[in-house]
Parts: sequence; C-alpha cells; structure tokens
Amino acid sequence: MSQVREASQIRDFSLAEAGELKIDWVREHMPLLRQLEVRFREEQPFAGKRISVCLHLEAKTAYLALVVQAGGAHVALAGSNPLSTQDDVAAALVKRGVTTHAWYDATPEEYRAHLRAVLDHHPQGVIDDGADLATILHQERPDQAKEIIGGCEETTTGIIRLRAMSDEGILQYPMIGVNDADCKHLFDNRYGTGQSVWDGVMRTTNLVIAGKTVVVVGYGWCGKGVAMRAKGLGAKVIVCEVDAVRAVEAVMDGFAVMPIVEAAPHGDYFITVTGVKEVIHKAALARMKDGAILGNAGHFDVEISKPDLDALSASKRRVRPNIDEYRLPDGRRLYLIAEGRLVNLAAGDGHPAEVMDMTFALQALGLREVMTNTYAPGLHMIPRALDLEVAQMRLASWQVEIDTLTEAQSAYLHSWQ
Repeated sequence: MSQVREASQIRDFSLAEAGELKIDWVREHMPLLRQLEVRFREEQPFAGKRISVCLHLEAKTAYLALVVQAGGAHVALAGSNPLSTQDDVAAALVKRGVTTHAWYDATPEEYRAHLRAVLDHHPQGVIDDGADLATILHQERPDQAKEIIGGCEETTTGIIRLRAMSDEGILQYPMIGVNDADCKHLFDNRYGTGQSVWDGVMRTTNLVIAGKTVVVVGYGWCGKGVAMRAKGLGAKVIVCEVDAVRAVEAVMDGFAVMPIVEAAPHGDYFITVTGVKEVIHKAALARMKDGAILGNAGHFDVEISKPDLDALSASKRRVRPNIDEYRLPDGRRLYLIAEGRLVNLAAGDGHPAEVMDMTFALQALGLREVMTNTYAPGLHMIPRALDLEVAQMRLASWQVEIDTLTEAQSAYLHSWQ
C-alpha cells in the first residue's frame, strides 16, 4: 500500500475510514457487481494488466475499480469532474491498493494533470468518461495509444466524440460503447438521472418543486427521466428540443414544447441534458424571471453559457454552498448550481447504487470482452448477449422470473411462413 500511496495524488489520506464506509454501503446494494467480483477473482481476466479509469470519483465508481482489481488488474483512477470527486473515497481507494489521482475542486490545470497521471500508468485497458482519456491519448500521446488493447466508454458525450474519431479513422484502439446498451440508457440515463438530478437540486436549494415550472432542455433518455420525475414531484414541465421526433414524444408524453427563448420567461428551474454547448444562451438568460434556478446534467459545463451569464450580470456572489447568484443590472437574480457542472454529482451523490449496479456490471463485462477478445480499432457496441446477461442478473437479484419461448414459438418468430 505504501507504494500506491506514494504514487497517488490525493488530498487527505486520513479520510480513508470514512470513504471505506461509503464503499461498503454501496457494495451491499450492488449485488450484480458483487457477483462479478467473485467471478473475476476466480477467472482473473485482467491478470497482470494495467487498467486506467476516468470516472466520477465517488463510492460506486470506487467499487467498480475494486471489482476490476479483483480480476487481477493494476488499477489507476482519476476523477472525471473536479466537483464530483469525494476526497474520503479517494483516500479509501488508495488504502485498498488503487493508485488514485484526484481531489475535490481541482483547478483545470490540476484536473488535466490528474488525467495525464493515470495515463503515465501506461494502461493496456481504459474505462473512459466523456472520452477524456481518448482525447489526450490521440492529441498528445499517439504512440502511447498503440499500447491500448481496448476499453469502454460510459457516456453519451463520450460516444459522440468516439464515433467522430472512429468515422474519421483515427481511433487507434477498440472501444465498447456501454452507453448505447439497453441496460444502460433505459435505466441509468432515465431512472438514474431522473432521480439524482432532483436529489441534487433539492438538497442544494432546499426549495419545493411542486407547483413550479421546470424547463428541460433536451429530451433524450436523460431528459425523459428528468421531465418524468419533475412531473411526479408536481411541477409543470416545458421541453425544448431540436429533434422533431423527440419533440413529438414530449408532446405526446403530456409536456409543452417550445424554443428555449420562448420558455425562458416561464421557468422556475432550467435543467440542460443535451451534450451540446450553449443551449441556454444570452437571449434566453436575458428573458428569465427573477429567481430562476439553472442546473446542468450534461457531461461538460458548457450547456449553460457561463460567459453569457457573466456578460449579462452586474455582480456575482456565492449565496449558498454550490449556488452562485448572478444579479442583472435591473435587479433580477439568476442562480447557477454547481458552476454549471453535473448537478447530480457535483451537488449530490450521483445515481442510486442499484441503478449504477447495472451500468457498472456492463462496464466490467464490456472491459473483459474487449480485453480478452480480438476487436479492430474503432467504436463497437456492447454485445447483445452481455446486455441480456445483465438484465437477467438484475431480475434474479429481485427474485423475479419470466417466461421463455418454446422451441415452436422461437421457430415461428424466425419463419416467414
């Protein structure tokens, strides 16, 4: 452990005991990962391999890292967001033998240094979030990228970036797109984001949702979850979209749909979930009512234009932990949660453990798949069999049984006669 401790960059090792309690708590509520931990310890699919991980550094991620470690890997981990790192969990990881480079509220320079540090580990496999590691490898370390056997990507934003790299023919190693698995986006993106966003908003603001108007910008799976939970909390919901099909969905789900500039005067809360920059911009900000609260649930802090907020404001101050007040010249106040970073992680604990259990089971199985089989460089979707395996594990953990097709039924489904 002393060697791992010396190689790590964390804030306070004395916090390890508190972090271990957090990890032990989520482990008790992640039965799928517990199964894989036992399986990996027996099979050793990563024996002797170096695995670098870039994910939100909190307890559930820590347990995933420990499961990969149980499979024989030497694991190095960096946080994927400066405000989502929990220093006690980072300390606990170091205590348990995972080289860790992260601390809460890292400067942009420190954050990038931590990412580069996990790549100094010279990994043969990666678990990436937002394609941050892939970007550094291809922009700064193309020769090192050739050392990668393969990896997995967690997020919609990361899949977009990796697909662009793959389409251009520059992605040098195979990546499994975990985000596109049904057991990821149908549950993690929808139910995980839907619950954790409002958990972060409510604990940070201590304000009611019922009776308010919520503007959800983006109606992908995350946006669907945010809108669904806002409706369940008693809010009126407006959806802003650029995709006509998703806009039709939102209307038929019972929500008002309009452009962001038209929605701006009505919203009490604004939540962005698009993966696109500046979806809330100066024209919309200028029309918002006094007291409007803005939060982002997309991967990067670019969806709410902070430069536009600064340009419009006469003053800015921190009025509550994780809430900045921007006062406009006419006296109106706009409130930004967690500096526009992921509200559910920067201002909360992220998705519920049971939801992340499915996603991280996919990550672990996807990493084993790409590390133990031959894949060409590029972006690959996770095999359907692994998706179904995780779903079956989830049902079994609930002691839920389902029907199976008879041979005759299966033959009928595959016949044209």
